[in-house]
Amino acid sequence: MSSRRDIYKLLVIFTVLSVTFFGLGCVDSSSDEAGEAEENGTGAGPAEESSILKVFHAGSLGVPFEELEQEFEAQNPGVDVQREAAGSAKCVRKITELGKNADILASADYNLIPTMMMPEYADWYTAFAKNQIVIAYTNDSKYSDEINADNWYEILRRPDVRYGFSNPNDDPCGYRTQMVTQLAELQYEDDRIYDDLIIDLTGMTVTEENGIYTVHVPESEAIDPDTSKIMLRSMEVELSSALEMGEIDYFYIYRSVAVQHGFNFVELPEEIDLSSIEYADNYGKVQVERASGEIATGAPIVYGVTIPTNAENSELATEFVELLLEETGQQIFVENGQPPIVPAVAGGKEAMPPALQALVE
Repeated sequence: MSSRRDIYKLLVIFTVLSVTFFGLGCVDSSSDEAGEAEENGTGAGPAEESSILKVFHAGSLGVPFEELEQEFEAQNPGVDVQREAAGSAKCVRKITELGKNADILASADYNLIPTMMMPEYADWYTAFAKNQIVIAYTNDSKYSDEINADNWYEILRRPDVRYGFSNPNDDPCGYRTQMVTQLAELQYEDDRIYDDLIIDLTGMTVTEENGIYTVHVPESEAIDPDTSKIMLRSMEVELSSALEMGEIDYFYIYRSVAVQHGFNFVELPEEIDLSSIEYADNYGKVQVERASGEIATGAPIVYGVTIPTNAENSELATEFVELLLEETGQQIFVENGQPPIVPAVAGGKEAMPPALQALVE
């Protein structure tokens, strides 16, 4: 957060949300190339440049953002919302390194906005939803009738079981997978869990200093997973089809994505699933150093959104973010198994459009 007060606000929101949420009752976006090819296509109205709203978002936001797109286009005839889904860090780099224009950037880790985009590429952000890591599977997964919150790591260890996770260099779910697996060693008092499931099968390593564990992720090509055991993909939702087709037995994923796809899933202990502010100090015992040198520290999972400074249609973007933060958007997230933060918590609030300032703390 941009100040200690912002952080305090977010902690309070999490505490309240954890009590209230469970009492509430692009199609994933196209690839980069397909998204670019659509720029000259037509929307619901005249194909004018000003009627296009470009949204870069985390893959795990694909389903709720598709519903937001449909609602927004229904409210705004003639507007064509064009979404590009990718790992959150990759989405950010499209703007900061590749010079692409986006009207909205939505990340599965809000902290990527202040650390990778501000102040040059963004003036503000708001945290709008939370999530947790689970282990997803189907009835056809090997040992699906045995797996539970006490033995999941033992099941993954079995020689004939294949599992997947996303690339930590591209995607927050990928580096959060590393955090969860390393934290599992402390939770289950088994100091071989991370070694057996990650180190011995990839190019990743871990060091420990003063009780803090740092996972070191090499360049993506050097991660070099043992493909007989591990499937690695750029973003976590790319593993969904692999699970459905039986190419893998399990994969680490956000609870919301598992719910949206109708997967079975193991809910991990709160001490390690990155869902609860109560265990924030415990999560902070693990950090992940990506190949870029950037370090992500274990923390509750919080999604963030901003309107980049290079947005070509900031007025429409403001209206879309309004929809996201208002009751309609909140309900879309509730129905998709992902708790909204109500009200959303902002960093750099004074730089936000006035219409959005009224919706955040």
